[in-house]
Amino acid sequence: MKKLLNLSCLSAGFVAVLVGYTSSAVIVFQAAAAAGASEAQISSWLWALGIGMGLSSIGLSLRYGSPVLTAWSTPGAALLVTGLSGVSINEAIGVFIFSSLLITFCGLTGWFEKLMQWVPGSLAAAMLAGVLFAFGLNLFQSLQSQLLMVSLMLLVYLLARQIVPRYVIPLALVAGIGVVASQGQLQLGGVQWQLASPVLVSPEFSLSALIGVGIPLFIVTMASQNVPGLAVLRANGYQVPASPLISWTGLTGVLLAPFGGFSFNLAAITAAICMGREADPDPARRYLASVWAGIFYLITGLFGATVVAVFSAFPAELVMAIAGLALLGTIGNSLASALSELENREAALITFLVTASGISLLGVGSAFWGLLLGLIAYHLKARPSTTLAGKTNQASG
Repeated sequence: MKKLLNLSCLSAGFVAVLVGYTSSAVIVFQAAAAAGASEAQISSWLWALGIGMGLSSIGLSLRYGSPVLTAWSTPGAALLVTGLSGVSINEAIGVFIFSSLLITFCGLTGWFEKLMQWVPGSLAAAMLAGVLFAFGLNLFQSLQSQLLMVSLMLLVYLLARQIVPRYVIPLALVAGIGVVASQGQLQLGGVQWQLASPVLVSPEFSLSALIGVGIPLFIVTMASQNVPGLAVLRANGYQVPASPLISWTGLTGVLLAPFGGFSFNLAAITAAICMGREADPDPARRYLASVWAGIFYLITGLFGATVVAVFSAFPAELVMAIAGLALLGTIGNSLASALSELENREAALITFLVTASGISLLGVGSAFWGLLLGLIAYHLKARPSTTLAGKTNQASG
């Protein structure tokens, strides 16, 4: 308990959950509505997602002593917005169970870990930098509409880095909240606190829905979420075995799918917030940030849509600014690691640029395509490099 009472880790966990919910909770609402979910069922979806992410984040972080953060599949939710049109709520639950079973199988067989052993560390770092690049840009772009707030947050950040580096993010967040509160921009008047209740929906299995929605949901979750999620861990030096992580997220989805837990996976962007120096100078203690994120996930699950409304009360610029500040160090370290090896620099640069472009092809996000094109460039050049597993592979051609 004494270890847990770490303000910088608590702050990092809160910011991670804040960024996760404010950036994509609305997509979950849309996905639930597309399946014809009632208001009580939508609240149950948020309950299941919060409980699942909270328990898995806390359990896996404590088990491996690493900042393992889980999340719902945002690209998966976006796919469901259109994919669930014409699909009954019972068939949707069947799709969720089917997709989660595929993820569990992929983890138990060890296929995913074997695949990731062939990814060079420089390319993983490049992909991470590309994923986070937009957050760094958003920090300074938000100056256009919130000059006073963002300027003050940036000033506090720069000063606190020299004086109290462990508390730089909480101090910057307090400064930002102080400005928007003084300007009357916190819209908390309509927030009503009430507990969410789980609603059990029995599954129905439709072959067309399983093939048309279930398999794409599985592919999108694995390619756009689990691959970057594991890359974030590896890029930050955490050699956690992949198979148990994937297996547990899949099993969590199987258990909570009947309540609306459509997909669980490793987090990438929000996880990076928990792995930065701002969370804790000692990498061995940063797992506490993910534990705190898990605690906040549990709270958001218990209170469902009410907590989403609270997060929505923060101006978008505040969320973008605090996320950008929390990720500055990670972006810099990732770029330095990605471009440090001269022989792999071109492949890493391709990975970074494609990932940062934000393109989406065939429903799969830019992180997957950036890594794929980077791997092609890397293997065509046929030079040795250290893989994510710390092994050296010799390629010839």
